[in-house]
Amino acid sequence: MTTTTPQQDTPATTQHTPPVIPLPTSAARAATALGALLTLASTFLAWTWTAEFPGDLTVTGYPGGLQVLTLTGALLTLVFTVSTYGVRGLSWLTPGGKSSAVLLLALGTFATTWYTIIAIAVELGGLANLEPGGWVAAVTSLLTLVAAFGLPIDVPADAGSHGRTAPLPQRFVQAFKAPVPDKAAPLPSWFEIVIIAVSFGLGLFVFTYGIDTEYAELFIGFLLMVGFGATGVARAGLNRRLATLTATHKNVTVTAAFVAAFAFPFTQSNDAYATIGANILIFATVALGLNVVVGLAGLLDLGYVAFLGVGAYTAALFSGSPSSTIGIQLPFWAAVLAGAAASLIFGVVIGAPTLRLHGDYLAIVTLGFGEIFRIAMQNMDGASGPDITNGPNGIPNIPDLELFGFNLGEPHTVLGVELGRFSNYYLLMLFFTIIVVTVFRRSDQSRIGRAWVAIREDETAARAMGINAFRLKLLAFALGATLAGMAGTVQAHVTFTVTPAQYKFVEAVPPNSAFLLAAVILGGMGTVSGPLIGASLLYLIPAKLQFMSDYQLLLFGIALILLMRFRPEGLIADRRKQLEFHETGQLDAPKGDIGLSKAGT
Repeated sequence: MTTTTPQQDTPATTQHTPPVIPLPTSAARAATALGALLTLASTFLAWTWTAEFPGDLTVTGYPGGLQVLTLTGALLTLVFTVSTYGVRGLSWLTPGGKSSAVLLLALGTFATTWYTIIAIAVELGGLANLEPGGWVAAVTSLLTLVAAFGLPIDVPADAGSHGRTAPLPQRFVQAFKAPVPDKAAPLPSWFEIVIIAVSFGLGLFVFTYGIDTEYAELFIGFLLMVGFGATGVARAGLNRRLATLTATHKNVTVTAAFVAAFAFPFTQSNDAYATIGANILIFATVALGLNVVVGLAGLLDLGYVAFLGVGAYTAALFSGSPSSTIGIQLPFWAAVLAGAAASLIFGVVIGAPTLRLHGDYLAIVTLGFGEIFRIAMQNMDGASGPDITNGPNGIPNIPDLELFGFNLGEPHTVLGVELGRFSNYYLLMLFFTIIVVTVFRRSDQSRIGRAWVAIREDETAARAMGINAFRLKLLAFALGATLAGMAGTVQAHVTFTVTPAQYKFVEAVPPNSAFLLAAVILGGMGTVSGPLIGASLLYLIPAKLQFMSDYQLLLFGIALILLMRFRPEGLIADRRKQLEFHETGQLDAPKGDIGLSKAGT
């Protein structure tokens, strides 16, 4: 019996097909490493002569702005290229596809560098504004990419012979599918915990860097580098290796995640960026509540944002606002319970008569409910209906919260760091996010959660097994509505004002029903981290690229089409979704002219 050395790729993990550009493997590796090293060195040279281009790329010896992103991409490309030589320790970084990870990182470095060069030429009026460092960066990043195309393509082992005989474009796309990594040598428990902590620390750094980008050019470069870099890391197999560690240390993982999230406002010197963080948490929490309805129970709800509005209006009416028609001010904890209870009631009232519908019919009814809620809030102005919500004007001047003598609207110094208004609300919303994540995890892992998944996969089969589908679907609908209403009570105080226009099906600024559903699909249905990541991307990108607001829905539609084509299971997908979309479990069709007549002879 033969054994396999840990930390090495086995034939059961990956196979190799001829490279796109025919080069000796050793020469391609050396050229890729040299090109990455020269690209890294070019970031210490001036790329342009004038500081008019954002980021001041005129300094020699100190990278700045977009040069930092090129430096990061070149460094990662160099490290992963060196790991392909089997260097002890670095080979841990590439348990899956080695060459394809290098290719993706080289693509990210090339895309970021050439985007910067083109942006300089366009904004400053021609390529004459480039200094020698810019030309060196452009040439060396191109040479690195060409050399990376000379590396053999990693193909998942389950592709069989088709991976080696498929046309070049198909093999190139197939190379980006992450194979199952081999089994690594066991690490000490304390070292695994350190890896988890460092991973979340890096995640916090990347997220903070994206929020803190001061100009659109830097954010676009950040998206290019992160997009290719994250795909390359996943293609290398690091994501699955980290998932194995987090599954082993679940409590440590949850603690590390929320410690990193708690540390975010302490990294911010500008409360304007903390505003984005607070709104992302609201959006993400509501998306996670929708994930109970769509991701677990499989109920397509297109009017989910209405439950957020119910909670927000309830909190606004009982907040003590001068514009409130009720004139009653409740403590915040009572307002939260009132908002959650109101959303729960609306969820039951709407769900009871409609959840006997299925598929598109249910989606249309929930879409109608969302519009009915918005129109009803708009007509309750004392003229078209009872005077409750002030109609289109909404309820403005909602006062800031004061909890235990702590006014969230005033800046406070904590651990030597001054936290502004939105940092305070960010921490409050983080507390509610913890509650929602806990509810989701407990529900998902419970008997009810397994029944929801059974209904989602095949309701007829679930009924045949004795599951009361209607009652469980109503429970999911009510739970999702309650979580949204709870988040709405905080949103009312963060935004100062609650108006009907905030709760349309499609609106330029999230959260709205369309973007909430897209966040769940983009991130990965039925997962905890998926909707959080999807919501963060869908809120952060429009907030940073405001100059593209006129084309936002067009770009959003294109992104969804590409996502459904290349990664229909979402960015963070569970094993069930990966099997459903990428592995049919069927045997290859027999070759040759074998029919029934010949089979019987």
